[in-house]
Amino acid sequence: MSDLIKLTPIFHEKIWGGRQLETVFGYDIPEGPIGECWAISAHPNGDCQIAEGPYAGHTLSWLWAEHRELFGNCEGKEFPLLIKILDAKDDLSIQIHPNDEYAAKHENGSLGKTECWYVLDCEPGTEIVIGHNAKDKAEVEKMIRNHEWSDFIRKVPVHKGDFFQINPGCVHAIKGGTLILETQQSSDITYRVYDYDRLQNGKPRQLHVEQSIDVIEAPFKPADIDTFTEEIPGAVHTHFVTCKFYSVDKYDIDGVFTLDAKKYYTNVSVIAGEGTVNGIPVKKGTHFIIPANFNGCRFEGKLSVICSNPEA
Repeated sequence: MSDLIKLTPIFHEKIWGGRQLETVFGYDIPEGPIGECWAISAHPNGDCQIAEGPYAGHTLSWLWAEHRELFGNCEGKEFPLLIKILDAKDDLSIQIHPNDEYAAKHENGSLGKTECWYVLDCEPGTEIVIGHNAKDKAEVEKMIRNHEWSDFIRKVPVHKGDFFQINPGCVHAIKGGTLILETQQSSDITYRVYDYDRLQNGKPRQLHVEQSIDVIEAPFKPADIDTFTEEIPGAVHTHFVTCKFYSVDKYDIDGVFTLDAKKYYTNVSVIAGEGTVNGIPVKKGTHFIIPANFNGCRFEGKLSVICSNPEA
């Protein structure tokens, strides 16, 4: 099998969404505040179709089930990763994700949600929420129940090109004015602990206070990441993180660059520029999967891509 697996994104309306998926990436999106592009996904809440080639029209979940050899025979009943682009015109809720063990027990066997963010762009002066200021679990509960939000949450400035690893149990929120590429476990479990008392269809959105208190890690500890940058033939390579669930890298390509074969598959998102991959035209907003053990994936042009591999 030598064909790349090109995918058709799925779009989700969100109360905090905007229109940058149309204006910046050129996607044909529905009307309204579209907050999320599920670019590479086999999750039941957004199962991408294969756009071309011998499996065109089938879903990624079908391909995972029927042709596991394309993915290096990764184990697991479900495709393990989900790649999104998030357009936050307004603030997302203050939220937390569970780990695999908690989600399996309390969320019908779902995967937990470890994720990471690459900041594609942001407005000047933008901040995000990463972590909290409580010294222990007892203070976490006290501050949440007393609605001491300004003291509880930890804000940090954010700039284009920043990278953040968000482990389960980490309080976090993307703030308005931020465009992000997210690599995560294939999970749609989010616990909202605070949503600014805003209304959707005249009613407050559901909160998950008890679950949030259960899963928040205290005290807050920043995630360990092993980031480095190096020049390699045809590209500048930035490695962002290797964790239990994925490895994420960025390649700024100028000319010809060949990506070595991987034991497992590689998710690829073109985040800037244009060019070709094995002669197939790609541009900003193209997403595809390189099958496992693919021999010599040749990129040509001036483009930036973010790649992720499962750590199976």
